[in-house]
Amino acid sequence: MAVTRLKRKDRKNKTTSRLEVKTLKLATNIELGSRSQQSKTDQLAKNNAILAQLTAKA
Repeated sequence: MAVTRLKRKDRKNKTTSRLEVKTLKLATNIELGSRSQQSKTDQLAKNNAILAQLTAKA
């Protein structure tokens, strides 16, 4: 079975879609009512907790 090379347009679409998926996985802006819950051990959650402590002291 011969391996066919992708045309330039298809190679571009492949890499673009792969990068889009990567960006979506890294996205941390979780909105209210979202089906995905933010992890408690997430760095963003830790930062928010520290900021909340600092504002409470001030």
